[in-house]
Order: sequence, then structure tokens, then C-alpha cells
Amino acid sequence: MPAVPSSPIDPVIGHLVDLSEHLAGDRSGLLAVLRQVSDPRKARGVRHSLAGVLTLALCAVLAGARSFVAIAEWAADAGEEILTDAGARRGAPSESTFRRILQRLDGDDLDQRLGQWAQARVAGSAGRLRGVAVDGKAVRGSATPARTARMLMAAFDHTQGLVLGQVEIGVKTNEIPLFSTLLDTVDLTGAVVTADALHAQRDHAEYLVARRGAHYLLTVKANQPSLFAQLAALPWPQIPLADRTRERGHGREETRQLKATALAGPGRELLFPHAAQALQIIRRRRPLNADKKWSAETVYAITSLTARDASGTDLAELARGHWSIEDRLHWVRDVSYDEDRSQIRTGSGPRTMASLRNLAISAVRLTGVTNIAASIRHQARRPDRPLQVIKSL
Repeated sequence: MPAVPSSPIDPVIGHLVDLSEHLAGDRSGLLAVLRQVSDPRKARGVRHSLAGVLTLALCAVLAGARSFVAIAEWAADAGEEILTDAGARRGAPSESTFRRILQRLDGDDLDQRLGQWAQARVAGSAGRLRGVAVDGKAVRGSATPARTARMLMAAFDHTQGLVLGQVEIGVKTNEIPLFSTLLDTVDLTGAVVTADALHAQRDHAEYLVARRGAHYLLTVKANQPSLFAQLAALPWPQIPLADRTRERGHGREETRQLKATALAGPGRELLFPHAAQALQIIRRRRPLNADKKWSAETVYAITSLTARDASGTDLAELARGHWSIEDRLHWVRDVSYDEDRSQIRTGSGPRTMASLRNLAISAVRLTGVTNIAASIRHQARRPDRPLQVIKSL
């Protein structure tokens, strides 16, 4: 006979049910991964399971929730069936419960588990180079009078638009020392890591090629003056065009021209580890429906890829694909989730919410959806839809 709610053994039964479901379930599925996240609370007095809280929080973020209050409101309106299915068997957690738990989570543990889950779902294409972009972003709303905004750095799959890993950058450091820390958590088999000029560091090149067996494509600017001068001095007028693209959209017309040359022979040796080719990319753009002249920008880059490893078209796709981390991750978090105006500032709260946004974006993309804003509206119309997405992954 089932125990009545007032029975002292009810928590034990609930724990056994949770345990049996965990053991029987798919350990690689998203729900199973959420069950594996380390709980920062002491076991005594715990009313709501961490997995249930995280599942409801993710459901709410999929539906567009931007704050702890919004998450709690979504959970309160979800209905008993959704709550039970999500693992919340004692009703909807309060706003203070969501806030206390999400502000105390171990951000490294959460991001590593979510990153491993995403990496297992990155599908490689035969003969196709896999691009992984690395870039940092400030969570501007997290700044206080006593502290600058939290900085997060992510690794992002070019093709599928999934977040493969994330680390937080401390107040007294920057992106450079954490480059290898982030990528230590990412499978770089067959990958080409792309990064902006900040990461055109010799140590980074050695780490990627010698230690991880990966390739790199790095932008070079004036922060590396000697290297930049060497690249600019190459005989680019005599080097043939390797790729040219033209696009119209987002209110502008843009052309990109790429030239590539092997770094071998007199005058072309670079004092940069494993550099095989130098690239020159000329971007020209002008607004549509406006009587304005073309503006032009010349960018230089280096790569460990040889001409045999990658064609001119491959190199152009990798260079262009790097900016997907801006367009398909940072821009989405800022515009669709209004991240920069979030007032969450305490503990690990800013990072945890960014991790949930990353996860929501990755989860939606895995279902085949490309328009995140439209997906948020779709998920918000029915409380069962976000949970269906989570359970399908």
C-alpha cells in the first residue's frame, strides 16, 4: 500500500524512485546528465531534487525565462503533470529555492558535463574539416560597483552551432591563460581551432598542434607587430586568388576575397610554431538601398593547415565560420535572452544562467530549429513543449 504524504518514509520512497529511474535511464541523455551535476546542498532537509530544479529551470529558459523570478513563475504555472514528469514531486520550487541553488552550483562541473554531452552529439562529415571557435564574452549586467562584469569564454562548433565548453575568466586574468584550460575539456580530434588576434600566441600554437593533434587558424593584428609586419610584407599582388564569395543580406552587400600562400622559401619563413600558410582576406561591404561607397578591410591570418590539408574554399569557410560564435551564440544570448541587462550578479548565478542559455540554444538546434526567437515563442505557448525537447535529447 503506498505511503500517505505524511508518512516519514515518503522521502525514502521518492529517493528510491529517483535512483531506479537514474539507473534505468540513458546515461548519455540530457535528463541523465542533469542528474549527474554535483549538488551544493547538504543532504539533510533537501525538499527538491537538484535534477528536478535544473530540468524546470532549463524548461523555463527554453520558453524564454530570463531571471530567477521568471523561472519560478513558469514552474508555478506548469501544472502538476509537467512538474512530476520533470522530477519535481513536491510541487513547484519557490523563487528563493531556484535562486539559492543556481547561485551555488559549481560552474566548472556544470559546464564540463554539458560540454561533454554536446560533444557527443557533434556529427562529423566525411572529408570535412571541423571548426571550433574560441571567444570570450562579458555578461555586462553582472557588473557591480565593486566588481567588473563576469567574463566567460566558450568553445563553439562552427557547423552545428553547439557550445562544447565554457570557462569563467577571473578578475585578475584574461582569456590567454585559460585558452588551454577550456580546450582541455574539448575533444579536438580532427578539429581546426579558430580564434581572434588575442590568441595568436606561440604557446597556443604549440598546445594545439604538438599536444592536442589539432590545427589552428588564427587572425593576426598589431598586437603581434613583428608577425603582422611579416605577413603584410608578403608579395600579395603576385599571389593568385584562392576563393571569392559575394553575399547580400542583413541590409548590406559583402564580398570576400581570400589569398593563401605557403610559408616556405626565402623571405617567407615565420617565427611562429607550425605555421604552414599565410592568408590575406579582403572584405568589402556597402549598405543596400543607399548611395554609399564600398568600405574595405584587410585581415591577415596564419594556419597550420597545408594546401594539401585544405583548399582555398575550406580556408574561407573556416575564417568565415569563426564569426558564428558571435552571430549564433553571443548575439542570440544578448538579443533573444537580453543577457547583458540581466541583474543576476551573486555567486555562480551569472555563469549558471549563461550555461542554461547555451544549453537551450544547443538543444533547440539539435531538434533542427534554426530561428531561436521563433523557438522561444513556440516553447512558451505550451508548458509541455520544453520538456518534450529535453526528453528527446
